[in-house]
Amino acid sequence: MIEGEVIYPDIVMIYHPQVITMGKSYTMPFYAGIKENGLVIINSDIDLLTDHDRKFLESKNVKVLTRDFTKFAIEIAGTELATNMAMLGALFGALGNFGKPAIEEGIKDRFLKKYVASGGTASLDSVIEKKFKKKRDLIAKNLEVASAAYDLTAEWAKEVELHQMLETM
Repeated sequence: MIEGEVIYPDIVMIYHPQVITMGKSYTMPFYAGIKENGLVIINSDIDLLTDHDRKFLESKNVKVLTRDFTKFAIEIAGTELATNMAMLGALFGALGNFGKPAIEEGIKDRFLKKYVASGGTASLDSVIEKKFKKKRDLIAKNLEVASAAYDLTAEWAKEVELHQMLETM
């Protein structure tokens, strides 16, 4: 089990643009410590990197994918609540060593089993269940979003020659 802060990440995922635009990151810049040949996935409809950021990341051969995954989730699932599934699908698609069956199994495991949830997770579950009357619909929408993001990002990873980053488990 890993405890504490990750100081030298291989991957940085930015779920909200304000992490970059407003400096809402534990480290500044947000990519501080990123390893050579790393990956940055940014959920945004615009390129938020400065020329300095871009040059630094290029010098470390870090690949950067900027895509509005919230809009992507709304288009496919009809709700921004599926943004996390789009980001997860994008991550697995970029990594290239976990297939869609692994994503499907993880999503089904999360939503079909009963977990003791923290207050925040329980609240989110309640919101999700109100938004999707049946868990099966929720699972199907999340799978659809994750799968589409996986495909999109797997193709992008080939185009930018992103090499497998993690050992297959």
